Amino acid sequence: MTIIYFIIVLSVTVFIHELGHFLFAKKAGIYVYEFSIGMGPRLFKFNRKNDETEYSIRLLPIGGFVQMAGESVEEDENIPEEKRMQSKTWMQRFLTIVAGVMFNFIFAIIIFFIVGLINGVPQTKTIIGDVLVDSPASNSGLQTNMEVIEINGVKTRNLDRFMLEYQVNLGKQIDLVVLKDNQKQNISIKPILEDEQYKYGFGLDSTIEKGILPSIKYAFTKFFSLIEQMVVIIFYLCTGTLSLNSLSGPVGIFNIVGESAKAGFINIIYLIGYLSLNVGFINLLPIPAFDGGRIFFMIIEKIRRKPLAAKTENIIHSVGFILLMVLMAVITYNDIIRLK
Repeated sequence: MTIIYFIIVLSVTVFIHELGHFLFAKKAGIYVYEFSIGMGPRLFKFNRKNDETEYSIRLLPIGGFVQMAGESVEEDENIPEEKRMQSKTWMQRFLTIVAGVMFNFIFAIIIFFIVGLINGVPQTKTIIGDVLVDSPASNSGLQTNMEVIEINGVKTRNLDRFMLEYQVNLGKQIDLVVLKDNQKQNISIKPILEDEQYKYGFGLDSTIEKGILPSIKYAFTKFFSLIEQMVVIIFYLCTGTLSLNSLSGPVGIFNIVGESAKAGFINIIYLIGYLSLNVGFINLLPIPAFDGGRIFFMIIEKIRRKPLAAKTENIIHSVGFILLMVLMAVITYNDIIRLK
């Protein structure tokens, strides 16, 4: 079942992304050779009546693509010039490229809304719940219902921000600024090591709210808090606060899918939303071979009022793709090591 869930999670996420590219390419009148879910050897394919596009499913569910005429340096003389991507207006090309990211983002918000309706909406503020007696937390003066507004000098505007800083500093002393009766109070908690786990001795409030309006608010709040979390993670990776060991590839995702499935199917649904947001965010980064890299070159084109030489851009994307494959290999190796 984990394998099945893994295929479903990745396939749905990839399908939504590629569907955005596909629909906007068709809308712009760009000739689409193939719409593929998966990478590697083709398992099967089909064509629709009066449609030039070949639809296919490939062996490895770790990606997908929409192959459009005029994307690369090579030109297919059998395709009319007006149906090639380069012949379209700047806005048509921009929307076609950015559509994948936008579809991922919209889909993630819808998923979070559905999860909120089914599961209820959790507390978004960082409110202290249980505090264990005679624990580092209680001995430091932490009490139930206190609201954490800072952790180690970082403002906690939402629960996701708090949890990221908590995980980054796990095992270290955490310095909290809390509110009690609208008065600020500084509390420092040094964890103890028990059964090979660092324990601080407190939990967070798990109050659940039901309803359509809270679910709508939750969907957007969750979306923006996770975006903030991902931006911070990229910053921490660049500064060395986090290492590459913190990242997960397909093997790590497979393991996460298995753990989520044990917690219930709704957690699989949430994971699809989270990965959809993640895929959209990563593709928006100005990295060669990603949508963000292509958008970056389009912005340069807009500023220069002429495109970069197609051959030069293609070489940059190819080099970027090779480097990404190397990075993926390192991340996958780390995932495998963690499984041992």
